Amino acid sequence: MASSLTKDSARPGTPGPERTFFGHPRGLATLFMTEMWERFSFYGMRALLVVYLLSGGPDAKKGSMGGGLGMDLATTTAIYSVYLSMVYLLAMPGGWLGDRVWGPRRTVAIAAVTIMAGHLVLALPGGQAPFFAGLALVALGSGLLKANISTMVGHLYDGPDDPRRDGGFTIFYMGINMGAFFAPLIIGTVGQQVSWHLGFGLAAVGMGIGLIAFLLGTRHLSPQSNVVPKPLAAEERTAWLRKGLLWLIVATVFYGVVGLTGHFTLNWAMIPLTVIGLVIPAGVLIRIKRDKELSDVEQSKMTGYIWFFVAAAVFWMIYDQGGSTVQAFGETKAAGSLLGFDFPSSWYQSLNPVFIMALAPVFAWIWLWLNRKGKEPSTVAKFAAALFFIGVSFFFFLLPLGMADGDTPVSPMWLVGIYLIQTVGELCLSPVGLSVTTKMAPAKYASQMMGVWFLAVTAGDSVTGLLSNPAVGGVDLSGTGAVAVEAVLAALAGIAVYMYRRKVKALMGDVH
Repeated sequence: MASSLTKDSARPGTPGPERTFFGHPRGLATLFMTEMWERFSFYGMRALLVVYLLSGGPDAKKGSMGGGLGMDLATTTAIYSVYLSMVYLLAMPGGWLGDRVWGPRRTVAIAAVTIMAGHLVLALPGGQAPFFAGLALVALGSGLLKANISTMVGHLYDGPDDPRRDGGFTIFYMGINMGAFFAPLIIGTVGQQVSWHLGFGLAAVGMGIGLIAFLLGTRHLSPQSNVVPKPLAAEERTAWLRKGLLWLIVATVFYGVVGLTGHFTLNWAMIPLTVIGLVIPAGVLIRIKRDKELSDVEQSKMTGYIWFFVAAAVFWMIYDQGGSTVQAFGETKAAGSLLGFDFPSSWYQSLNPVFIMALAPVFAWIWLWLNRKGKEPSTVAKFAAALFFIGVSFFFFLLPLGMADGDTPVSPMWLVGIYLIQTVGELCLSPVGLSVTTKMAPAKYASQMMGVWFLAVTAGDSVTGLLSNPAVGGVDLSGTGAVAVEAVLAALAGIAVYMYRRKVKALMGDVH
């Protein structure tokens, strides 16, 4: 499939037989296909996750296919949020393993096998045990893959000044959204209308195709991707193994005792993971901020970066409910048809990627046009706008929530509007956040800061998981009161960021 997308090289001095991928190194085709199929498997499973957990339970849609885990909406939201927070948390150790142990190429291969195994376990019937085991494997594999495959895209180019580099990452980004767009349409339909487990099995097939594409195309990748940049010394490897085994033994003994005494419940795992998802991001930022080797300029930039990090955490806390709270509303309260065409609720998860593909070039053009006129908003203003839009999306959500009190379902166009507004907010924050992270990173932590940026997602989703968990109060995040509070919180956070924009800009130093 990759070869059909290649063309003869047009670069001067390039040997005749060498072929390129739209003028880019042919290895980009390999990574494009790998990422597209990995995202197909990931977003397909994610589109099924909430409706599968609800199926057969008190909050499931009347007349929907049974066979799920029959959980209530609060528990479902907590599980979904903890799962997403772990995916992004595990991106940091995934990057570390690529840098210090296996190298990016081997780490991605191991990640793909782990993800595929996770989906296969999810495809097994048998209740909660195989489900949570499979979910853990998918989270682990996704964390391993996330940082390393992007690193390999960078290896294809001649340093940061290669004029093709930005275009290469844009093509790669399109692969992500293509996979994310088609996954709910295919996997979601099969899962919701034929068999949950067959849907999860299709996710495994998708990752399997991605793994095959990766293994067949490795010869086109940069040799640098097979190198371990900073290999562990023998004594370091021994120390890490000792620490890892010690923690494994402690966890095994602790949970073994809890299980054997009959006290184990799902919250014995979920609450510690939620706390970890909050403590680790805070701990990482504090550790970097307290590093006395950083210069005064770097310290100032890190202080400014904390503003962006907190703003991003608030944003993702609300945004990621598009796959839980909003998705559950679409399943239970919105009509499953439009203009006479019936569709499963998992299709709502295809809206964001199609909006991204349509609007990302428009936003790139707008920023460039404003820049030429000297009117491009600052990074701080873009973050404030993102918080404003995510708040507006939940103010907008209040309208269908109020209309859905009776048995008459609301129009699915309300959800289209919510996802559109959220996508506009995402385009103001996500690419800008990636850019400002690389610009404000202290030299000592340059390779780690991308993982720190992902921790903002972990922190936001962990807050959602903690708030919705019935064991610690269980806020009904689908209620009008909670949605209104979150909308106001986002709006106030956006106002605060904008009001203090001059102070944050001063802290950023030469970064604009």
